[in-house]
Amino acid sequence: MKGPAEKGKPRGATAAAAAARLAPALLGIAFLAGWEILVRSAKIPVYVLPGPIVILETLWRDGPSLLASLLVTLRITLLALLLAAVAGGALAFLMAQSRLIERSLFPYAVILQVTPLVAIAPLIIIWVDNTFLSLLLCAWLVAFFPVVSNTTLGLKSADRTLVDLFRLYGASRWQVMLQLQLPTALPYFLGGLRISGGLALIGAVVAEFVAGTGGTAAGLAFRILEAGYRLEIPKLFAALLLLALAGIAIYAGLERLSWLLLRRWHESALPRER
Repeated sequence: MKGPAEKGKPRGATAAAAAARLAPALLGIAFLAGWEILVRSAKIPVYVLPGPIVILETLWRDGPSLLASLLVTLRITLLALLLAAVAGGALAFLMAQSRLIERSLFPYAVILQVTPLVAIAPLIIIWVDNTFLSLLLCAWLVAFFPVVSNTTLGLKSADRTLVDLFRLYGASRWQVMLQLQLPTALPYFLGGLRISGGLALIGAVVAEFVAGTGGTAAGLAFRILEAGYRLEIPKLFAALLLLALAGIAIYAGLERLSWLLLRRWHESALPRER
């Protein structure tokens, strides 16, 4: 027979887990309620600060056009993220082969990272004839560095003792790379990918701001500019809400991918004892 303390422990753990899941939602609801009360009590005009209810009504009314623009932005974002993952992983793999190669290439990757996108985006848009390709290049430049940096660190983080053990048993350089260094680098690569997901979205939005492309193929950034010029502030907030939800969805998807790839063997994905 279990004692009262033993019986109560699982229930307490379950309640704590439920509270941890509910806390962010409750905090968000309290914030939105306070926002709505403030706007109504202070009688703030909607063209200055709309309340959450007005924003949701605007999102419902203008949802189809905003969602179409969001799909344009997401297309650029996801393609830039894919290219950053492939190119960044390949460059990190190349730099891991030789210290000379790393010292030769890594400074240029740093230069791409520290150069503000808003400074070089106009040049890229002028030099590249195709608007979509210029936007894609801008988003890729922002998303590229975290993958390179994290993957390079991961490839260099393999346990030296295990490397010596592999060599002691006659493993070739490629066997050490494929069976030891790449598995070690995978969590670092996935961590860089999660960072790059948000940065790719930011890069796509900034590039769209600079390009100012309109028409039926306009991205969500253009809709934000358009709403600001027309003082359609509720529509502006609705577009910002869609961007925030898109960023959360991208991060959650990459987090799920990391868990699926690491859940059976890496400490970061294994369940923790409470």
